[in-house]
Amino acid sequence: MREDVLTALSTVRDPELDEPITALGFVASCTVTADGQARVRLRLPTYFCAPNFAFLMVADAYDALMGVPGVSAAEVILEDHFASDAINAGVAAQAGFVQSFDGEAVAELGDLRAQFLRKAVMAGTDLVCRPLIAAGVTADELVALTLGAAAPSPELDRLRQRRDELGLAADDSAPLLIDPVSGERVEGSAVPLHLRKARVTRAGIDANASMCSGMLSHRYSRRGAGAEGEDSVGASFGTPPGISPQAPLPLG
Repeated sequence: MREDVLTALSTVRDPELDEPITALGFVASCTVTADGQARVRLRLPTYFCAPNFAFLMVADAYDALMGVPGVSAAEVILEDHFASDAINAGVAAQAGFVQSFDGEAVAELGDLRAQFLRKAVMAGTDLVCRPLIAAGVTADELVALTLGAAAPSPELDRLRQRRDELGLAADDSAPLLIDPVSGERVEGSAVPLHLRKARVTRAGIDANASMCSGMLSHRYSRRGAGAEGEDSVGASFGTPPGISPQAPLPLG
């Protein structure tokens, strides 16, 4: 059952880096007893990681554990964090963010989650569009392109998933280029700026991931549970094969 629990934890993502907490090395330990009691300890790159981000990951991890068939009880503990006590107690009591930080928090975290999903959509757009641009696809052709017409790839699947989580069109007939807030197709003179924003967003996520990687590996020497290979954070959005990370966009 431990493997099932780790698989469930792999669906929990760092909201800012948009990567599974297992791959990021954030799962310090994971145990499951014979009667289905799952216990997970989480760790983060620094003592002062944002408490709202941390709360989302701990709460999402708890929900993921409770969704595993055979798990009778779940405990998720965040270690070595300045707000561990409030977060751990709040998640265990299913109290929500505002009640967990009574007098300090004024709103739940749905808007924050949506904000980072929109960034993930923009970063994913860059990953899907860059190989197309390198292959000579023009701005007008990108505007006309649908998700179904784009070549299948893990990056496209990921983009579809993030759009679906936001309630944006993600079926084959949906436009490839859309505004992540309104869901409207991006057209005409707005395309070059949209693509530049997508690239900058992806670069920002990559930079944050690289920084977190160094801090986590410096803080902890052992590999996280469920992580493959290294225990440090990999780039959250890799450079598409054959595309230089510094290659200019040929549009606009």
